Amino acid sequence: MANMRLILMVLLVFMGYSLWVQWQQDYHPITATATATQDEPALNNSAADVPTFDTSVRAPAVESSADLPSIPRSAAAEEASEGASVGAQSPRITVLTDVLKVEIDLVGGTIVNAWLLDYPVQVEFPEIKVQIFNAESNRLYIAQSGLLSSDQSVPTHNDRYQAAQMNYALRAGEDEIRIPLTWESEGGIKVTKTIIFKRGAYDIEIRHYLTNNSPTEWQGSGYMQLQRAGIPSSGTSFIDPSTFSFIGAAMYTPEDKLEKLHFEDFQSEPTKITTNEGWIAMIQHYFFAAWIPQPDQDVMYSTAVVDPNGWTRYIVRAVAPSVSVAANSTHEFIDQLYVGPKLQDELDDVAPGLSLTVDYGIFTVMSKPLFWLLSFFHDLVNNWGFAIILLTLSVKLAFFKLTEAQYKSMARMRKLQPRIEQMKARYGEDKQRMSQEMMKLYKKEKVNPLGGCLPMLVQFPVFIALYWVLLESVELRQAPFMLWIQNLSVRDPYFVLPVLNGIFMVLTQRLSPTPGMDPMQRKIMQAMPVAFSVMFAFFPAGLVLYWATNAGLSLLQQWYITRKIAAMD
Repeated sequence: MANMRLILMVLLVFMGYSLWVQWQQDYHPITATATATQDEPALNNSAADVPTFDTSVRAPAVESSADLPSIPRSAAAEEASEGASVGAQSPRITVLTDVLKVEIDLVGGTIVNAWLLDYPVQVEFPEIKVQIFNAESNRLYIAQSGLLSSDQSVPTHNDRYQAAQMNYALRAGEDEIRIPLTWESEGGIKVTKTIIFKRGAYDIEIRHYLTNNSPTEWQGSGYMQLQRAGIPSSGTSFIDPSTFSFIGAAMYTPEDKLEKLHFEDFQSEPTKITTNEGWIAMIQHYFFAAWIPQPDQDVMYSTAVVDPNGWTRYIVRAVAPSVSVAANSTHEFIDQLYVGPKLQDELDDVAPGLSLTVDYGIFTVMSKPLFWLLSFFHDLVNNWGFAIILLTLSVKLAFFKLTEAQYKSMARMRKLQPRIEQMKARYGEDKQRMSQEMMKLYKKEKVNPLGGCLPMLVQFPVFIALYWVLLESVELRQAPFMLWIQNLSVRDPYFVLPVLNGIFMVLTQRLSPTPGMDPMQRKIMQAMPVAFSVMFAFFPAGLVLYWATNAGLSLLQQWYITRKIAAMD
């Protein structure tokens, strides 16, 4: 029993450290001046990151092969590429809604920068918002879209559009903003790319309205892609933080559900699938971006790696099926882009399966109900700290009978402690005889020496699942509690919760018997409260609040049962 409890304690320490590493990925210290003054070099797009158009494609089927010719590039695209190579920057449109600030490059109508106005990086610097899309070369993360055709010029993300104005803002009383961008070829093809932002929404509608004023039929398709540079290490630990929270690409199909794609596998294991419903995304802790094509069409999803000027970039792409537009006719391509937080109650309303971007791993089956219960309590008390306390209490009540059996077993073991000490004195160093006599004593008194450990093993997956809920839920990010704790996602500034948790652990140890434990093991167990207090001093207050509440409730329950057993003598 003693060895099992020691193993469990070591596992808890390792799990706790792992969670702390992941949280550090999002909350390592930054300075306002450094973030605010970063330069933004120009985008350096090249033809290498433009998908090829398959001339054999006929709606609704989608086929592709590596030997297909590249799409022809217009003079505007060549000019834009040359300008980028020498550091020129094309004009950008600024869009401000109630939840987003976005910059759109006129080359391609590409969304190159996006900030989430309701999510500061740190509470101490509320003016510095979380940035999803980023135009900096070493942090490149952009959303691109365009049209493909093998025989007629159409705008890809390398072609420059024209805009009527360069600044847009959502005014009071308005529900949406429409940003029209226009492009026209000498051959009579005209495209209006309209980007639509809605009040209170993180999903953006992208429309390509094609007018064929040429004398011949036009055949082509639309595409959309997310392009991102490699993820640099945060430098907060010798352990890679991505081990604990996935950072990479993802694809969703109704058949296979969510498939996570690691960047390091893009080159060796490129993905190419066709489906008539789903989406592509790049996800990270708390936030993500996703392209959502129109349903009921066979869309080809694929991955690619490009390396312009030594900067490796990873691409996840969706290409719609080919359509034909007769001369003097029109056609509209409609797609949706989501860029924002992983709000679990809203994502599936945007697209089926989008809530799967909240990555609870193998504990999803337990974590989702726990998050639902946590949200329920938050709706009641309007405070995530009190919701954590109520959730912890609910978990304790659910396992009350199980832990009651555990503490009854430990209480009986405590009653046998004087007799076990007498046996130690009688048999001395004869460990074999000592073990035999202890087993006889346990059998006679009907005490299960593993009774205190098995309930802990049953509850362990639930505790881990609850940890992942606290770790992965953006709803709890930077949430205030009360008094001195105004941010549950950073450490307790006065270390009250870690010390309180340590006190509970010490008192619990005094109520817990330790038969058969050698002096070294006893010293390790006695040092555990100090080790946990030091470790929890750097943990987010929300996680420590859960542990301290759980430890306090466990102490009360064990004290009550121990007194009850003692009174039965």
